[in-house]
Amino acid sequence: MKDRDTRTAILKLAAAGRGKRTIAKALSVSRNTVKEVLKLGTFEVPSPDRPEVLAVHEETIRSLYETCAGNRVRVFESLREMGVTIAYQTLTGFLRRRGIGCVLKRIAGNYQFAPGEEMQHDTSPHDVLVGGKKRRLQCASLVLGHSRMVYAQCYLSFTRFHAKAFLTGAFRFLGGCATRCMIDNTNVVLACGSGKNALVAPEMEAFAERFGFEFAAHAIGNPDRKGKVERSFSYIEGNFYPGRTFTDLADLNRQMLEWCKTVNAKPRRHLHASPVELFQSERAQLVPLPLHVPEVYALHRRVVDMEAMVTLHNNRYSVPCEWISKGVEVRETMERVVICYRHELLAEHPRLEEKAGAQSVLPAHRPGRHSHQKGVGLPAMPEEAVLSAGAPELAAMASLLRKRGGKRSLRYIRHLHRMYMDYPAQPLIRAVREALTHGLYDMERIERMVLRGIAGEFFRIPTQGEDDE
Repeated sequence: MKDRDTRTAILKLAAAGRGKRTIAKALSVSRNTVKEVLKLGTFEVPSPDRPEVLAVHEETIRSLYETCAGNRVRVFESLREMGVTIAYQTLTGFLRRRGIGCVLKRIAGNYQFAPGEEMQHDTSPHDVLVGGKKRRLQCASLVLGHSRMVYAQCYLSFTRFHAKAFLTGAFRFLGGCATRCMIDNTNVVLACGSGKNALVAPEMEAFAERFGFEFAAHAIGNPDRKGKVERSFSYIEGNFYPGRTFTDLADLNRQMLEWCKTVNAKPRRHLHASPVELFQSERAQLVPLPLHVPEVYALHRRVVDMEAMVTLHNNRYSVPCEWISKGVEVRETMERVVICYRHELLAEHPRLEEKAGAQSVLPAHRPGRHSHQKGVGLPAMPEEAVLSAGAPELAAMASLLRKRGGKRSLRYIRHLHRMYMDYPAQPLIRAVREALTHGLYDMERIERMVLRGIAGEFFRIPTQGEDDE
């Protein structure tokens, strides 16, 4: 079966009066081929007219394909059970020709961007060996559409706090930002919708407005729209992780930043230059950074526990003991954790790795090695002053609670103060005097003693005869 050019040459030579033998010799084909082409009289290559064995079973095959959930092997086995004996290749070829279960490939777009017009941002999960242990990290990357400058960092998780921190770091690295940031339809940035109908979350919209750009989401199922940043992830997995060791996440990000600088300086064949060289012309077209770039932080509200600690992401941070059981504000940045009460700074800790289960204790918050256990060195409480002014017995009980109450000393003193405010003074003082005589400091038991003392003095207990009435 000769191609179109050979068949055209045969017809032209025959029209010029050349004989079959001469044509066959000139074109290095057989005379039978020349005769066949001249008989058909057309330069179009005839398609073989072969009857398809499975044509009569097309409806059955379509039904089996749906029933077997697209598993071609199961369709093949089901046909054999029905008595249709064919080769597996015959079935797959038939499915391709009839378009059963075959997705047509789309034409990839070629996007060109002017300097400073667009940047593309996305994240991808990567399994990386960090500190001798394989961990699932979220790799975030940002690429400038014109110069292909790339910036990437890894995180244990990726929330709106991490997104703002990452983008702020990227803008500082580039010295500015493009006017549009192309993203996928992630709920980290979007509040609802997708594509052109996407609605950016107010928190992220305010962040974009501060730096002078806007977010844009591509249509669902069209990841090629941000193909420049998608391509960077495969390059990171194949070029950055192999052959490198990382002690912790901070070490990984330091090495990744140096790797980004090296990659940006390498010439690109399709660009005929390196990203750094193209960036020289794009830098002037970027939106400049604001005069002041505030540090990104996430605000949390916590209550200080009885060990004078606050918990954040499964980690614990110390505060002064006088703030036990009180509400505080925790400001979390990528580098530190700041604990405040309104405008008063209570503590500042280096930020521990998320979900590490560790704790950070400042020496100033623990004045003595065993003072917390013995009640010595704990801050004075205003309740103690009230009890000392009330009666000597109450002051002595507060002193005993401080010495022998251990970690629960402050709680016991507050319990005694509550009883002093709620119950009559004389029954309370008698119960406390008796408890001091026997060295008793169990506040629940002392409270029962007080209740027994005031039952007959302040409440009239009905007699049996009055109950009968």
